[in-house]
Amino acid sequence: MRIQPREQILGIWKSMIGACWVDNEWRWGGVREANSISDSEQLLCLLYPATEIDIFALHDPDRIEKDVQSVLEPIGNPTRVGAFVVSLLTAFIRNNSTEDGLPIFAGGSYLRSNGDRPPTESQQQLEIVDSYSMSLTACMAGLRFLRDYRSRVRPGTSTKELDDLSEQLSTRLTAAMTGLLRSFVVNTVQPKSSEGQIILGTLNQAGRTEQTVLAGIKTNLERVRARLRSDVILGLEDSVKELEDEYLLFECGWSWGVTTDASPVDFVDSPIATATGVAEARPYLYFTVVALDGINDLVSPRAGELGLLDETQHRLAQALRTRWELTQRYWSIVARFGEQRWPLEDIPWQTSDGEQSDYYSLIVSAVLIQDLVQRNASDDDLTRAVAIFDELAGRGRIIRRPMKDDAAVALHQPGVLLSLRGTEKIDGGPILQWQVSDFSAVLLKRMLQAARLSNNVAARDKLMELSKSTMDHLHRRILRQGAVGLWDDPDNAFSDEHRGGETKPSWYMTERVIECLVVADRTYREPPPNWPDLQAVARVMLNTAEHRFDQEMLGVSVDDYSDNRIALDRVERHIDEARQLIREDAATTFVHTLDALRELDRLAAARRDATRNV
Repeated sequence: MRIQPREQILGIWKSMIGACWVDNEWRWGGVREANSISDSEQLLCLLYPATEIDIFALHDPDRIEKDVQSVLEPIGNPTRVGAFVVSLLTAFIRNNSTEDGLPIFAGGSYLRSNGDRPPTESQQQLEIVDSYSMSLTACMAGLRFLRDYRSRVRPGTSTKELDDLSEQLSTRLTAAMTGLLRSFVVNTVQPKSSEGQIILGTLNQAGRTEQTVLAGIKTNLERVRARLRSDVILGLEDSVKELEDEYLLFECGWSWGVTTDASPVDFVDSPIATATGVAEARPYLYFTVVALDGINDLVSPRAGELGLLDETQHRLAQALRTRWELTQRYWSIVARFGEQRWPLEDIPWQTSDGEQSDYYSLIVSAVLIQDLVQRNASDDDLTRAVAIFDELAGRGRIIRRPMKDDAAVALHQPGVLLSLRGTEKIDGGPILQWQVSDFSAVLLKRMLQAARLSNNVAARDKLMELSKSTMDHLHRRILRQGAVGLWDDPDNAFSDEHRGGETKPSWYMTERVIECLVVADRTYREPPPNWPDLQAVARVMLNTAEHRFDQEMLGVSVDDYSDNRIALDRVERHIDEARQLIREDAATTFVHTLDALRELDRLAAARRDATRNV
């Protein structure tokens, strides 16, 4: 199916209103009980498009589009929509704060046990990087909305509520940024250790000696290592010191929460700046991508232009930006290490702790694409990335039919289970697990991002074809009863019976589909690629049209005001337009040139007819 962001986002909004707006009251929670993460996801399903795409803006009743008004009609007329969003933001802050107003980032119902014993109450209060990242995005979106909405509140209306809410969102934003900062890790590894041997085995795709591989890693990661030593001190004093030993391998990224060795952030006045962490100081690929996505919303040019951050937040943002850049660069280099086959092309990816999964290959691909978005991606990089996405779509049974009892279906249901090391230290409880089942949504989002970068016709066409197939897969997973039109019921995608057993929405999955549609909107709004081959053809045709035009003008007198001269003026205008657009838009140049050639051909035909009649 075609990916149509406007129609599909409005469809999700309509389904949300039907499922959540009951008896003039908003219902939080879905397939899992409400928690700080699901509340952020549920809020972002509405607020993210409203603050990222102009046609979905909700802050000004005079600007709300007619189709948006129609979808939000159960809430009330357009003048009530802004107050409704304010009430959601207020409830979000209230539900996820202590009585003293301190932000809560607990995983709650998203945390699960790996055995018979359920998580303890204290374990469910553990703060998770997912919550930090989602809260960061939600708070930025909320502050952006309130800033625009406040300027349009009718005179005489008290703005104290809006000011207080903005302050609470800002407090939560600061805490989320601090939590992300203290969850970042640099993990050093001895080459001869089991972890070191796995890393070397993953990177050694050409069968070279260990010393040769180590020398290559040292050279390729030299700048990343140097910047980690010099620029990434805050919160990581002890870990960064170990990078002085250049013979150690290392990884960088985000753990699942604040780590055991995270040092305090002394310029932030919040308990989260000094709280003792329990997470193992080892990067998790999943949480690394989640953190990068949140920070991406923070460091985007648009966010900087809005002036939403205070002095403390600017300092935190700069520290997070440095980690964001270096992490993307690290994994991009590792994914493409060597001169022959990329390690990333050797699917499935194996993590340093010995875990293997196609999902990890997808996550490393996601970091690679995000890095390429920030840089000038080469056609070779994107062509090889397309082949990886194609392989993952097949292995994930998105473009291939699953077999009976197909193990690949487990990528989607129940998903990949991550052991959160360190959680077993809390109250003697079990080690907790984190379930990730967003394989198809991550794949779709990264393919759409890659399509924005590609100047290769075949690669872009393949990416869009795969994206449509993945959207087909996601569409089949829509709930068919209960919260109809929302996600997620994977059985519908892998069974012909369409049992439709699930009735409650998964905000985890629905929010990720919203992210994909926002990326699709950005992709479609970009100017079409100016394909080099089309530009070459357009240039040849334009030169031909100009030559024929000049030939026609040889036979036109200065005082000629006939219909033929008027037609030639039209030809000249088409040629001028084509000449101006040749560098930016070869396709439109092609159209103008064709119109000019048609007009010239019509004049030539008329002249031949006149000659035959003489």
